[in-house]
Amino acid sequence: MKKKYLLLFVMFFVSISLFANLSLPKIFSDNMVLQRNVLIPVWGWADAGEKIEVQFNKQVKTVKADKNGKWMLRLDIENAGGPYDLIIKGKNLIQIKNVLVGEVWLCSGQSNMEWTVGQSNNAKNEIASANYPFIRHVKIPHTISSLPQPDLVSGSWEVCDSTTVGAFSGIGFFFAKNIYNELKIPVGLINSSWGGTNIETWISREGFESSEEFKEMIAGMPRINLDSLSKIKVQASEVRIETLQGTKLKNINTGLFSQVSFNDSKWPVLIQPQLWEQQSIGELDGVVWLRKTIVLSAADLNKAASVELAKIDDNDITYVNGVKVGSTNQYDAKRKYIIPAGVLKDGKNVIAVRVVDNGGGGGIYGDAADVKLNLGSTVISLSGEWKFQVESIIKTTNQNSLPSLCYNAMIDPLIPFAFQGVLWYQGESNAGRSYQYRKAFPLLIKDWRQKWNNQTMPFYFVQLATFNNPGNSNEGCGWAELREAQTMALSIPNTGMCVTTDLVVNPNDIHPTNKQDVGKRLFALALNNIYKKEMVCNGPMYKSMEIKGNQIILSYDQTGTGLFTPDKYGYIKGFEIAGKDKVFHYAKAFIKGNTVLLFSDKVENPVAVHFGWVGDASDCNLFNKEGFPAVPFRTDEWKTITKEEKYTIEKLQSF
Repeated sequence: MKKKYLLLFVMFFVSISLFANLSLPKIFSDNMVLQRNVLIPVWGWADAGEKIEVQFNKQVKTVKADKNGKWMLRLDIENAGGPYDLIIKGKNLIQIKNVLVGEVWLCSGQSNMEWTVGQSNNAKNEIASANYPFIRHVKIPHTISSLPQPDLVSGSWEVCDSTTVGAFSGIGFFFAKNIYNELKIPVGLINSSWGGTNIETWISREGFESSEEFKEMIAGMPRINLDSLSKIKVQASEVRIETLQGTKLKNINTGLFSQVSFNDSKWPVLIQPQLWEQQSIGELDGVVWLRKTIVLSAADLNKAASVELAKIDDNDITYVNGVKVGSTNQYDAKRKYIIPAGVLKDGKNVIAVRVVDNGGGGGIYGDAADVKLNLGSTVISLSGEWKFQVESIIKTTNQNSLPSLCYNAMIDPLIPFAFQGVLWYQGESNAGRSYQYRKAFPLLIKDWRQKWNNQTMPFYFVQLATFNNPGNSNEGCGWAELREAQTMALSIPNTGMCVTTDLVVNPNDIHPTNKQDVGKRLFALALNNIYKKEMVCNGPMYKSMEIKGNQIILSYDQTGTGLFTPDKYGYIKGFEIAGKDKVFHYAKAFIKGNTVLLFSDKVENPVAVHFGWVGDASDCNLFNKEGFPAVPFRTDEWKTITKEEKYTIEKLQSF
């Protein structure tokens, strides 16, 4: 009797193993949407040579798994519709329920794409009214890998209703809602985005290898698993930092770093404000101490005192003469700390800042005028040289530590899933390397199109929104240069750009919450270019200029039914002009027919024009009558402050 039960027990587990071989990628789940009007890829894994049958709607297709157990077939073209079941039979059976056929879009980029409906304008009402069972959304989990992965770590499609929509991509949802309301067909959104990511993490190794700009960089990245790669990277960073500082990290004692009595004469120097990735520290995530010594007189000590440190990426604890005066755990918040009476001394005083950088940029950054010591009405600049010492290096790898990490884990596993096109919103994290974005962004588009073997894949992107980032026409502006690089990508066929400089409530917030209009403008691009309803879908774009004495006349494309400004006096803001001295001055500008006329009393012989050449471009008020804002531009190529900034990785070698 015991032998019989043992035999049944063994047979039960053998049957489980036999029926556990057939599997699908995790992007295939209940409630999913398949792309209409194309051959539909379905793929997965099974035992070598196993016969697989796929049933969908009225179709039945068969295929055999190859010697490695992989299989793939393509279903015939389907019209929009559903719901259907997708049934896959092998040694076991998989049933995917409630499947629709319609329009599928891949939504990717950084935080402004990831920003949810629940974080967007009018969220409460948007969520309450979100009864759209034919809109579906899947959020790809944040995952990184140094090698391409065969599958996602997880994935679950959700039907849009008031209990789920709050977590959907805001831009994605408002785009999808417009498509559904116009076409009355299902819409699927694959949301593979991650806040704070740079573009280089989303490009494949093969993409970099095909690029003259990046192939030398990628050659230095070994083809090994992430744990091994992270260990090598940390060891390389430790060797570099210890050589720079002249001391072993394990021997560092930080106990006296905030004190006036501590001797920092042997510490190396950084310029602040400026992210340290652009300086001798290089690409480093970890804890760094900064020290600045100033000399005060007795007359300075009876005044109300505070210290301002612009912004610090990511977190800080700030001391004055060993006394903690404040701390902040927000990378984009301006620091201003009150210094208690009696803390400052006659003679030498030390400001010490312990900075924790968890990933990406690090250190004090922003406007140099915001790095200062206030003593009553007296202001002492603290910008310039600061002594520094690295306390420790974070030993984990983050999404921006190395190239291709997000691509490998969040994009490659989706191939060859069929979709209509890509919605992309990214660039904020590349503003320090804006000039190189001219190469990186087209490379990403080319890379993804090659991976999906679709050279005409629609690729619609959002130009950087208004944000009060440092810089202007005379100082140079990385944010404006990034916008320019995005505009240049429009030379690539089947691309489109959504301008959003006007969609702002708070220019100090890098996450504008009006995702409704962004989604609507992206939808206008798709409606005009894909869904064949001819309409104006862009704002005015600079075409040419004519100089007449002290005046410049600008001609535009994409004017729709005419140029327009909401200013009641007809005065257009956002224009600057310069003469041969390359000094820009605000210009008076007016619409004249289908052109813009501008001049400045300070420029007798103008030669160049800027429009919206600043991070906070919310003053710009030139539109076409259809309501689309004009694209920021410049006519010169004079000052490009990011031209020499390049994406690099730590030189890695075995230790």
